[in-house]
Amino acid sequence: MKAPALIALLFLAAAATAPATVPAAGAPAAPVSLRAPLPAAGSWSWPLTPRPAVLRAFDPPDKPWLSGHRGVDLKSSSDGGPVTAPESGTVSFVGVVVDRPVITVDHGNGLRSSFEPVASTLAKGDAVAKGQLLGTLLAGHCGPTPCVHWGVRRGDEYVNPLEFVLDLRPSVLLPLDGRPPD
Repeated sequence: MKAPALIALLFLAAAATAPATVPAAGAPAAPVSLRAPLPAAGSWSWPLTPRPAVLRAFDPPDKPWLSGHRGVDLKSSSDGGPVTAPESGTVSFVGVVVDRPVITVDHGNGLRSSFEPVASTLAKGDAVAKGQLLGTLLAGHCGPTPCVHWGVRRGDEYVNPLEFVLDLRPSVLLPLDGRPPD
């Protein structure tokens, strides 16, 4: 392999394994060695079936106290439909936050996913398997359109839930003839 191609390959490999988030200016960064890696892209399942459309994307605020969208809104085929666990874990919260029923699942390695508005018969401490029913979707989050809000946190940081069901890494186009670009 020629040197420029090898350098490009090493650069791409380093970029693919770099941390997915950058701490805000002035915020202390957690040592990378203390953070467990995120699961592989696409290793979780969608919490709705069939695969839902994304009605509102992840839009985290610049500062934790500012407004933003700390998850994704996924379109459901109907209110009252099933919401399932995207990955195995343990129920860590079932209750009402503000005026909406919420269920949260702790997946280990500091990862927790929450769903609202979801009515559930599960209780804190219940083990759930990937794909297991968490509860039923209630109306109201997206107005007349049935949808579930799915948020994922890694410790205290919100991360894009779509990173767990899709490969969101940027594509890199290489020349067809195999030669490195000029």
